[in-house]
Amino acid sequence: MKIVGPLVLLVLVFQTNQTTIKLQPGERWWGGAVNEGHKMPFGTAPYALDLYGTSVGNQCSPLLVSSQGRHLWSEKPFRFEFTGGELKITHPYGPVTLDDSGKTLAEAYRGAAAKHFPPSGKMPDPILFSRPQFNTWIELVYNQNQADILKYAHAVVDNGFPPGALMIDDNWQRYYGNFDFKAERFPDPKAMVDELHRLGFKVMLWVCPFVSPDSSEFRKLRDDRLFLMETDGARPRPLMIEWWNGFSAVLDFSNPAAVRWFNEQLSGLQTKYGIDGFKFDAGDSEYYPDSAVSHQKLLPNEHTELFGKIGAGYPLNEFRAMWKMGGQPLAERLRDKNHNWEDLQKLIPHTFVESLIGHSFSCPDLIGGGEYGSFLNLASYDQDLVVRSAQCQALMPMMQFSAAPWRVLDKPRLEAVKQAVRTRQRFVPYILELAEKATRTGEPIVTPLEYHYPNQGYVEIKDEFMLGDRILVAPVVNKGQSRRSVVLPQGKWKSDKGQIYDGGKEITVDAPIERLPYFQKQ
Repeated sequence: MKIVGPLVLLVLVFQTNQTTIKLQPGERWWGGAVNEGHKMPFGTAPYALDLYGTSVGNQCSPLLVSSQGRHLWSEKPFRFEFTGGELKITHPYGPVTLDDSGKTLAEAYRGAAAKHFPPSGKMPDPILFSRPQFNTWIELVYNQNQADILKYAHAVVDNGFPPGALMIDDNWQRYYGNFDFKAERFPDPKAMVDELHRLGFKVMLWVCPFVSPDSSEFRKLRDDRLFLMETDGARPRPLMIEWWNGFSAVLDFSNPAAVRWFNEQLSGLQTKYGIDGFKFDAGDSEYYPDSAVSHQKLLPNEHTELFGKIGAGYPLNEFRAMWKMGGQPLAERLRDKNHNWEDLQKLIPHTFVESLIGHSFSCPDLIGGGEYGSFLNLASYDQDLVVRSAQCQALMPMMQFSAAPWRVLDKPRLEAVKQAVRTRQRFVPYILELAEKATRTGEPIVTPLEYHYPNQGYVEIKDEFMLGDRILVAPVVNKGQSRRSVVLPQGKWKSDKGQIYDGGKEITVDAPIERLPYFQKQ
């Protein structure tokens, strides 16, 4: 089937079809996989991705949106390819629709959101927006323990940072599937949580859908058939999934009993210890292979979506892997980034894709990087990278620390990070206003310039972003840079230094290490 010109709506019914869509002059596209955002917009270089059975390490959606107002959607995964001025859709697992009723990127997104993922009317816990978040991962890695968590939390406050959500990361529990704290590391977890609350934190725990084999929980869940199963002609048995921490069984959330059991464990943590919320990790579509036998027959991606539906019941939540679920009250974090400038440069374009597939409540990765492997055998931190990472996040919907800035930075750079936090705190009322608006309208909080200023030559800009429609943010994301060019759209703009600029042109501003350049529309 060949599409030559614009159509109002095309529905592709047959899964074996190959459909070719001719790109319009200058047309660019975003969507599919958040972790591929630095390669977007699509439309010039060849690119292909099959969405079936993958999360690409982050959020994915069967949605593509165009700078010329078109959007392509399916409820199921498909393969897409940009090549030779065409968009080819192959291997769809369900009907695919192409809607060209809009004329701009914003109209493409709004049309898709209204039809396919309308806003829920809810948002995650406001503390995720109003204060910085703190995660114990980089400081403690797998040595999560009561004494060091409290030491970290006290240091947050003692060093002048506002307490926010504090996430206790992986390896706090006895083993996967058991939801008791390790007694040798947490002698009194209730007292720990109470102290964290007194300091002003809300407490989140890392959780996952895996269960360690050879445990009493495993045997009970196996007997109740609450796992993904496998069969080789003999009696069905739990399917062992290899993930980054070894081999485990995985809960089958297509079974309501498994959902009920998992929620009971989480609510038990809330009741017994006063836990406020949860960081939901794993759940990637890769962990739900075709060979798995589940309670309901689902595609791998749909298992990922079910995990997200559980998290939507907890206002204080965080997810990394997701399928669809746009418009829902989920805090969606970018996948772990390395401690390098190349990955810092991905934060903005990856956040664009989160926004454009319906995840307005987005969180960048940990400040300075969250991929702990890049910190192993590190002689020293790149202090400028940590500062610029904090500045890049300061005017995004959320910002999250892990590596303790008071430990890894000298005094001037620590002060620069504190200045970034102070800048954020001044804009918290506006950020919360945008988050509340997103619950009603689905409108993204952070967007590329092309969203608000279409067809003006801004489609390829990846190092500036709009916070709402009033604030243009231009962080430094290149090593050693102390001046940067800034593209200002039409209108008058007031800089963070109080200078007034006429827009519709490119300017150059000083950007020493302590400065985050931003501009308010007048």
